[in-house]
Amino acid sequence: MGGQACVFYGAAEFSRDTDFAILADADNLERLRRAIAELQAGVIAVPPFAAEYLNRGHAVHFRCAHPEARGLRVDLMARMRGVSPFPELWERRATLQGEDGSVYQLLSLPDLVAAKKTQRDKDWPMIRKLVEADYAASDQSSDPVRIRFWLSEARTPELLAELKARFPAQYAATAEVRKALRAELGASIEEALAAEERAERQADKVYWEPLRRELEDLRRKSNRPGKFGTLT
Repeated sequence: MGGQACVFYGAAEFSRDTDFAILADADNLERLRRAIAELQAGVIAVPPFAAEYLNRGHAVHFRCAHPEARGLRVDLMARMRGVSPFPELWERRATLQGEDGSVYQLLSLPDLVAAKKTQRDKDWPMIRKLVEADYAASDQSSDPVRIRFWLSEARTPELLAELKARFPAQYAATAEVRKALRAELGASIEEALAAEERAERQADKVYWEPLRRELEDLRRKSNRPGKFGTLT
């Protein structure tokens, strides 16, 4: 669900870690504990690996010590702002198979874009790349679902102008729910897109504020000897 997924979708991003969206129920968490143990991974920050934190929207961070994955960071999340619950994500997932036969389950492209709408500066250029890479890879598709995705998530006036010329009816329909598309193409829509981004960044900041305070409290508690252990 992170940088590695962006690579699979053709919007290459250098990533030092691997991010996973997970189902945080008891059976799956037990399987995850076994997998983490195989990787000889330990929690490297707060919060600890527990369903209560995952289900509140926290990420749990691990560092691997297994010789074949030494130093790799693995981040787990079960809930994200603006992103559907895991069962819906799983139903919409994209499945890819590597040349060695390995199977990769990815967030669908629209869900990955939704997950990238954060406060982080690096995520917004990546959203643009993901949408543009999908559009460039299309075969002049007339698939209404794909067209609606492009119109809902395109981040530049240039691409929106091209989409408007190609799909005027769909553009008008999408403008009913996406305010930025109601602006005149050019400088006006550029400012509308910037305002849209600012609103999402602010919403993400508001969402994370109570979680951030909780992490600060956990960090203070974790300084007490023996408070949190690590999985090995």
